[in-house]
Amino acid sequence: MTLADIPATPGHPPVAVDPPPMDAADDLTVWPLSTTWLAHGDLAVGGVPLTDIADRFGTPAYLLDEADVRERCRTYLHAFPDTDVLYAAKAFLCRAMAHWVAEEGLGLDVCSAGELELAVTTGFPAARIVLHGNAKSPEDLRAALRLGVGRIVIDSASEIARLAAAVPPGSRQKVLVRVVPGIAAGGHSKIQTGTDDQKFGLSITDGSAQHAIARILDQPGLELVGLHCHLGSQITSDKPFLCAVRRLVGLMARIKDHHGITLPELDLGGGHGIAYRPGEDALDITTLARKVRAELAESCAAAGLALPRLAVEPGRAIAGPAGVALYRVLSVKRTSDRTFVAVDGGMSDNPRPALYGVRYLPRLIGRRSSAASAPVTVVGRHCEAGDVLAADIQLPSDTRPGDLLAVPVAGAYHLSMASGYNLVGRPPVVAVADGHARLLVRRESLDDFRSRDVGL
Repeated sequence: MTLADIPATPGHPPVAVDPPPMDAADDLTVWPLSTTWLAHGDLAVGGVPLTDIADRFGTPAYLLDEADVRERCRTYLHAFPDTDVLYAAKAFLCRAMAHWVAEEGLGLDVCSAGELELAVTTGFPAARIVLHGNAKSPEDLRAALRLGVGRIVIDSASEIARLAAAVPPGSRQKVLVRVVPGIAAGGHSKIQTGTDDQKFGLSITDGSAQHAIARILDQPGLELVGLHCHLGSQITSDKPFLCAVRRLVGLMARIKDHHGITLPELDLGGGHGIAYRPGEDALDITTLARKVRAELAESCAAAGLALPRLAVEPGRAIAGPAGVALYRVLSVKRTSDRTFVAVDGGMSDNPRPALYGVRYLPRLIGRRSSAASAPVTVVGRHCEAGDVLAADIQLPSDTRPGDLLAVPVAGAYHLSMASGYNLVGRPPVVAVADGHARLLVRRESLDDFRSRDVGL
């Protein structure tokens, strides 16, 4: 027996071993920063073996590396000094996540009263929260005003009067205007939000942004403090952001000329792309920050404007790489054309492959197979032909029921987009740090479904 064969005990992480011969599935570059190899084909994250997580909490389950999340927060703050870095809660939010990002000095970007209330009741300072949404409900606006959020992003002309009427007499609510700069960017057409042909924001091209700005300036209860834009998601080039800076500074210059005011804030949103498989492109945050700040300084100087306070809203880039999804293989079905490996989760806990074709790279954990790799399609347990988690990937040809599969880059837009389809129940979220694992979000149970079903 070697040290690597000795199981981990609380406070004493397992000893890492040399990795097996490298192939595409063995490349750990897209795994959480603390990921290490263990004996018998297992991996540890945060000093906790993944097989221990599966045994203790069941599958499917999400694992979140706390140290990884915190390190990515610090990376943003270091890359973007004198900038408001707001974590985009839509990527993934729970009380622990809100606590971590608050401790690291980030603000928060929320899209509903639900996200807002959870964050504030956790202790997150409301003044560091920005409320988004293309169709905010009256409840959303009331909650934002009652709790005292720092900023509300105006997304449509109809929202102006509704919000102004809700502001208590004698007070003012700081707002930003979400501008559509006419820039196509993002990993898929369904996540491109900077163009004129989608539901978000107010267009510069047709003048609706300028009209909304004039209306806001006429409302005594609203204080226009800046412009906002969000180009889309999974953007891996800095060029769209630089173009957005130029166009928004141009609009700020026109606002100064027409209304005599200089807006002090500019929020460039998020959408910073990450790699889901080894070798894929990811946005270089340090380079992005350097180029954005240089472009902003140059554009403002050319327009005769003072530098506005910059804000960015990373979500996926902080939570995504810190997460791992764990599944148990239920069946292996071989047809004349394909081999289907079915697991105990699927589109109810990760709809992203079905929505816009995200490609993951699961790997076998818990045992080291000597069998040759073979192409398989990993599918879920749900009653949809589109319930595919990973198509045409390589797994050992002896993959069998009972095996464990781990999927990296699972921290963003998995649980936050999960559903109750087939009443399977949403998975738990487990945090790992310093050799310890703790439950953050419990598994959804049949009792949860029964308690909501109140009619007969």
